[in-house]
This record gives sequence, structure tokens and C-alpha cells, in this order.
Amino acid sequence: MSATTSSKDGPLKNRPSALVSHYFCPRAGVLLLFLSLTLPFAHRCAAQGSVPRAASVRDFVGTYKEQSSEKRVRMLEKDGRLMFESADGLSITLFHLVQLASDDAFQIEEATGRQELKFFRTPSGNIAGVHLGGDTYLRLAPRDLTVPASGVPDERLRSPAPFPGPSPRLLRQELTNRTGDFGNHNESDIFMLLERAGRLLLRDSSGAEHSLIPLAFVRKGDKTSFTYVSNDDADPWAVAFEQYKFDPIWQIFTHIGPYHRLSYSVPLGSPNVVRVKPARPLVQIRKEAMAATPPEEKGSFRKSELVELVLLDPAFHLDIRYATSNDFLGTPVYTQARAFLQRPAADALLRVLRKLEPLGYGLLVHDGYRPWYVTKIFWDATPADGKIFVADPAQGSRHNRGCAVDLTLYDLKTGQPVEMPGLYDEMSPRSFPDYPGGTTMQRWHRDLLRWAMESEGFTVFESEWWHFDYKDWREYAIGNVPFEKLSVGKN
Repeated sequence: MSATTSSKDGPLKNRPSALVSHYFCPRAGVLLLFLSLTLPFAHRCAAQGSVPRAASVRDFVGTYKEQSSEKRVRMLEKDGRLMFESADGLSITLFHLVQLASDDAFQIEEATGRQELKFFRTPSGNIAGVHLGGDTYLRLAPRDLTVPASGVPDERLRSPAPFPGPSPRLLRQELTNRTGDFGNHNESDIFMLLERAGRLLLRDSSGAEHSLIPLAFVRKGDKTSFTYVSNDDADPWAVAFEQYKFDPIWQIFTHIGPYHRLSYSVPLGSPNVVRVKPARPLVQIRKEAMAATPPEEKGSFRKSELVELVLLDPAFHLDIRYATSNDFLGTPVYTQARAFLQRPAADALLRVLRKLEPLGYGLLVHDGYRPWYVTKIFWDATPADGKIFVADPAQGSRHNRGCAVDLTLYDLKTGQPVEMPGLYDEMSPRSFPDYPGGTTMQRWHRDLLRWAMESEGFTVFESEWWHFDYKDWREYAIGNVPFEKLSVGKN
């Protein structure tokens, strides 16, 4: 058996089942294990009600929140099966759930040992929450999935993703720049500094969070030395660092040794494009891709009806990176800076825009329809160890079908992109939709985008907070028409 993970823009792939044992292993010493939400699943939970055998897996679908923290998990239905998604960790993990004799109890199929979770119900028979290894997660009520009335359209907007609530207050820049991911000298142990409710927290490699209390600070000119301690009795932490003015901190000294900021954890706004070095000249790769033929597909498909987004509404702003040298290949692959989607997806995206505008945000689009030959260029130019981040042209991608969009939010007042926990097209843990680091405002922006998109039939990609697939993508064939040859509609 295997858990599933996904490559950039591509279909789900399989992972070794060993991932599950790592996922439940505390104090992992490598980066991948740090990037998992550690839930021991060690205890079985008593039954709290019964379910008829005919109960649908849809009864369990939803988002669940642990009340003493911001940890969340999601139950999803895929191909008629119930799946468990870590909504607080950093690994790309989806686990299949197998129903046990007790209808509200499930076992994780990929687990090497017996790992169970058990749902419980209200007296009226509705799912109220789930027990996960000693922790209780309550299901978010329908009112939590609805936009508040103040300052928002009156219609009750439902979404699989919860509405993130009111906008948090702005954070001082010096505190923002204390957040980040840090590793020891050989990066065998990783921890994260994050902000929540104006306070600094340390999240260690086991996933445990430690609230940090300022102990002392010494200011010398433009530099300030800070010392923080946690109030944990069992596993206390002490950290010290120096900050120049409001600049990011780069090194932290702890009671177990020094830690440095990881290379991907650059301050937001800094260039962080991870560029690959193709084994062959890109000119040759492009020529071969342009001459190649997309894979043959069987079955019937809907007629392509691509719509140019800026013609649909000029409120859509564009930042098409693949038409510039500011991409992971370091050279443009698009001939024009334009964005297209199939009409149903474009209409849905327009509705998303209308929901966000009363909240003060617009949509900044990075990519939409992508001709198949570009997918082949990405694949052929990327070394073997990086192909997890690109789609396999033998299968095509949802971008090729005109039903995937890469985007972020921009502020309507300033026209500038908002801060997210990570950068667009960043190949790092910060790209995961449920990465718990950064600041409250950054996570709120990301969750607001996800809420709005998923309320209109889009689904966030498992490893990229900016990538969303429209629900009808299977109904369209792979496209390979270059932008300049497209005949597109406006309305």
C-alpha cells in the first residue's frame, strides 16, 4: 500500500509506505520528517454513538480543528473513498481510511502498525468530531464555513475550506522578520519560528509548539540582542539571536547549539527562484518539444472554449513569469504574457473575484492554460531528481486542458501582491497549502484565497498554495495551441 503525493502540476503519484511510519515518528532527524505533522495515533477512543451501515463517506467529509491550538485536519472523498489529509503538517500526504466493524472507526491503510481514528456524533446523529491519538478535533460548524455578514455580500457562501475569519492586525516588520525555518549545522534537525496572535512560537521537528517568552534584550546601536525562553516544564527551549534594525535574523543560538536560516526560508519579496541546469541546450529542447505530438487520448471531450481573463474583466491582473526570465529555467518559455481558461473555469474565477473585492482584494494571475509543448520543455529540461516538481508530458497536465490556474491576491488599494507564507513557484515546504509557518496575516491571506477558490469549484493542489484545479478538468482534452494562434472569446 502507499500514500499519495503529487508532483508540480501533474497527477498523483505513489510513495513508499515507509512514509507512514515516518509520519508518526517523533523527533525525526531529517527534513522530510520535520515536514510532517506528528500525530501518534497511539490511543483508541471509546465509541460515542453508532452509525447505520448505509452511512455515506460524505458524512465524514469536512475540516476538523483541535480547540487548544490551530491544528486542523481534513477528511476528503476521492473516488468514493474516505481519505485523511494532514492540514497542519508540511509533508504532501493523503492517507486512505478503511472502515472497521464499528462504523465510526477507521484504520489508516498505509500504516505499518494499527493506526486508528474514531469519529463521534451529536445526539441527533451528526458527525461532531474525531479523536486522533489523544487529541480531539471538532468539526467546523456550517456557520464557520460561511462569510460573516459584515462588509461581505449577503449570500451565504459555502466552501469546503473554512472561512479564515476577520482580517488579523498588521504585524511589526521586525517581528515578521524573526519568523522562518532554521536548521543545525548539517540540517539534521530543523525547527520553525512562527507568529501567532502577536507572539513568537517555536515549532520543533516533532511538530510540538513552544510559546516563547521574551527574557532579555540588549540594544547596541542598530543591533539588538534578544533572548527568549519557553515555559515548558518537560521540554524547555532557550533561544538567542541578534537583529540588525528590522532586518531578518540569520542565525539563532539555542541550548543545544547554533541554527541557521535555511536557504529557501528567505524573507518574502526576495528573489528565490530555484533554477535548474538543463543537461542539453534549451534551444534544442524547445525545438524537439515543438515538433513532438501530445499523447493520444481516448473518449469524448467537450469542445475547447478558452477565454482570455483580462478581456473577461480587467480587474484580473497578470504576472506571467513564464513569459520572462524570472522563472525556474531562467529564460522565457511563453511567447506572450497572457492567461486563458476554459469558459466554465473562467466564469467561476470571475465569481471568485467578485467575492474577494468587497474584502479589499483582487486576483493576480501567474498562469492558466499551458500548451503541451511547454510542459514537455519543463520535463525535458529538468534533471531526474527534480522531476517531482514538473508534470509528465506523457500524461499531460490540467494546465494543458485549460482548467488549472496559478494565482495569488493583490491589495485593491495599493495594487500590490499580498504577503503569503511562501513565494510563487517556490520549490520548498513553504509552498504546501497547510504550511504552519510564517505570520498570522500571511496564513490568513493564503487561507482566504483557498476559501474563495474552493467555494467556486476549484481545488487547491496538494503541494502548491497558488495552484488550483477546476472541477471539470477531466472533460477537456490536452491542448497544444500556442498563445499567438488561439482564437479566444471575451463574453
